Amino acid sequence: MTAQVASFSLYRVGAMVLRHWYLLRSSWPRLLELVYWPAVQMFMWGFLQLGVGKLPGALAGTVSTFLAAFLLWDILFRGQIGYSISFLEEMWSRNMPNLMISPLRPTEFVIALTIMSVVRLSIGLIPVTILAIVFFGFNFWSLGLALAAFFANLLMTSWAVGMFCSGLVMRHGLGAESLAWSLMFFFLPLTCVYYPVSVLPEWVQPISWALPPTAVFEGMRALVIDHAFRADLMLWALGLNVLWLAAGAVSFLWLLRGAKTSGSLIQIGE
Repeated sequence: MTAQVASFSLYRVGAMVLRHWYLLRSSWPRLLELVYWPAVQMFMWGFLQLGVGKLPGALAGTVSTFLAAFLLWDILFRGQIGYSISFLEEMWSRNMPNLMISPLRPTEFVIALTIMSVVRLSIGLIPVTILAIVFFGFNFWSLGLALAAFFANLLMTSWAVGMFCSGLVMRHGLGAESLAWSLMFFFLPLTCVYYPVSVLPEWVQPISWALPPTAVFEGMRALVIDHAFRADLMLWALGLNVLWLAAGAVSFLWLLRGAKTSGSLIQIGE
């Protein structure tokens, strides 16, 4: 155990982060992509919120959650995509075999990818939240300390899914790449991003509550509509995320071992 801990190197983690940071900052299309699509969706949901907000009745009272729900969903989705794209950059450049025979440990690789996930997310999220303030008067940061709980729980879920997707691509090649882009959308209806869990069929609701983001979105609605912070929901999400992260790490290592055994790492794209 001591030898394994001692062999962990922050320098190798930093080298991987720098490698991806240099790649990102040297390509304006990559930087533009991080802001473009979140901004387009923010304007769509923002104008919808303005339009529906003018209607009378209860709907007008709950529509204020649209922009908050979208921005939280974007944290979840972009956190996972940022993780997966950083991994896919290694696959596209056929650099994975080189990394696997280098001193870089799987743990260091995973940590570097999580750091880049936060970097890529921040580049896209901060400008979009500023646009939301300027055009729609919605200050995402006014959620206060609750935002930190939302942010942390959503990021942990995104990393767990990102590890699983990366493992699948390692094991099955770039033929599984589409899962990295689409798997998170499986959670969109089940995590109740834009509506409460109560609208789901009763037999679906236990499945929904087993997904950590569900508690985050329910907590967001409680905060925006009722001005109440639901610490119980955040603790529930945290407990689930511990299990999800453990499952994601185990699946990544298991799929990596399978990729090494089958030789799929040297047959990238085939």
